[in-house]
Amino acid sequence: MRTGRVWDLVGETPLVRIESLSKLTGCEIFGKAEYANPGGSVKDRAAKAIIHRGERDGLLRPGGVIVEGTAGNTGIGLATLAAARGYKVIICAPDNQAVEKYRILESLGADVRKFPAVPFTDPDHFYHRARAVAVGLPGAFWADQFENLANGEAHYATTGPEIWVQTEGNVDVFVCAVGTGGTMSGVSRYLKEQKPGLRTVLADPFGSGIHCYLREGRLETEGSSVAEGIGIMRLTANFRSARIDESMRVSDADMIDMLYHLAEKDGLLVGTSAALNASAAYRIGLAHEGTGKTIVTILCDHGTRYQSRVFDAGWLFEKGLRPKALSRNAP
Repeated sequence: MRTGRVWDLVGETPLVRIESLSKLTGCEIFGKAEYANPGGSVKDRAAKAIIHRGERDGLLRPGGVIVEGTAGNTGIGLATLAAARGYKVIICAPDNQAVEKYRILESLGADVRKFPAVPFTDPDHFYHRARAVAVGLPGAFWADQFENLANGEAHYATTGPEIWVQTEGNVDVFVCAVGTGGTMSGVSRYLKEQKPGLRTVLADPFGSGIHCYLREGRLETEGSSVAEGIGIMRLTANFRSARIDESMRVSDADMIDMLYHLAEKDGLLVGTSAALNASAAYRIGLAHEGTGKTIVTILCDHGTRYQSRVFDAGWLFEKGLRPKALSRNAP
């Protein structure tokens, strides 16, 4: 068993075989259990790398302040590691996220500032407001997870190699959604260097433009999604280096079906992005039914961060969502 400081315990998360999906598809479907990180999500990896680079470059000094614009998990990762490192944190967040995330951030001592959920082109977007706070606060360090390449490099240096070792090099498909693009960038680059024939698949919610961009070269979308922390309408520096072979859209209905399936059949209580990833992995498994291919995805965080929403019957009813058994129809 690993021991050490909070800082040292980021990464080396388990790779969980998702039994029910593996049996239903005849493939080997695994989820990287990123909720096992100290801050409870995959974003701990980016947070650690960003802090480390800020320290290395002299941009983050003892007793300093870290500023970030985030929908929640990166902020929680930064606040967790900042508390262990002696920094203060200011988080600028959209005001439409699950209340559990705000409470966790506040419990970790972060100064949480909420802004309307508006398009990226609006100056009141949480990303622009975070940048303004950082610029206006002498000595502050702007983490800038979307454009800071330490994000993707963290996954190239840790997540990708861990998956390769844990599968003994037998991974055939890697699939995940993008928020900043860091996870897909780092993991796809590393795994394709080891195995050029490996397929990488982007899972995109409605309301995000990346699926359309990869297929048609245009950042366009339709609809919207209740998923949090994933889906973007711009090309970030981290995303630009990702090596993606194909993409698929995943509906909220399929995501919610998977969310409840994983909890009830596998004992995996995960968040919306993890459920969307698993839904995409399941669809890929059905398309390769009975082949025994190894498909790996990311279980980004734990479902306890969404209890007031996707695990609340009233909230689901308001959104027109009703969990049902998984469909066996491949796309």
